[in-house]
Amino acid sequence: MSHGQLCGVIFDMDGVLVDSHAVHRQAWRTFFQTLGRDVSESEMDFILDGRKRQDILRHFLGDCPEPELEEFGRRKDCIFRRMRLEVVPIPGAVRMVRALHAEGIALALATSASRSRAHSTLADLGVLDCFQQIVTGEDVLLGKPDAAIYRLSRSRIGIGPEHLLAVEDALSGIRAAVGAGLRCLGIASHESAENLTAAGAARVVADFEALTANDLESILPGRDHGISAQAAARG
Repeated sequence: MSHGQLCGVIFDMDGVLVDSHAVHRQAWRTFFQTLGRDVSESEMDFILDGRKRQDILRHFLGDCPEPELEEFGRRKDCIFRRMRLEVVPIPGAVRMVRALHAEGIALALATSASRSRAHSTLADLGVLDCFQQIVTGEDVLLGKPDAAIYRLSRSRIGIGPEHLLAVEDALSGIRAAVGAGLRCLGIASHESAENLTAAGAARVVADFEALTANDLESILPGRDHGISAQAAARG
């Protein structure tokens, strides 16, 4: 196997495969209103940084007992499900996932979302069968930016970091991927390219529209021919 050959890709979900941040923000705001909490716009930014649901709840509500956190989480997910028709794919994401799968590249999901929402989102996109491994916030004790979720994904997919790429949109997610020894492609769906690069992204693009599998492979260690000019112009 040649150095720099792409064998696997680990995708984050929210902001990478689906443009769901606005819906999440509204679902969380609605949930907090049911508790009589008015959360400011700046405070809401914490939610969009790839955090686990329990971490978000503890951040805003303090140290609640685990059963209460689970109940609150179910209530928030219920609100989100009612709004999920407003969630749309990131441009080019479904095509990219299917193209990689067709080429025999192993795919994993590493998301802070719940297992049920991860499965339902991939099913809605029509790509559930493309993913070999689905690792969620329920599988790790510590959420992003801790590297645990990417270490576990890497272990389960069984591919060395020199042949594996992570795709992230959140600063905490990029830090988690880099912490697990992975090169990371940043998707600037809601964060600036400058911030994603500063967090450790090897390349940043706006979406997948102009990308090919070869473009992804060019990000791996030992590959320096760069991303396509068209993709770079979009990024």
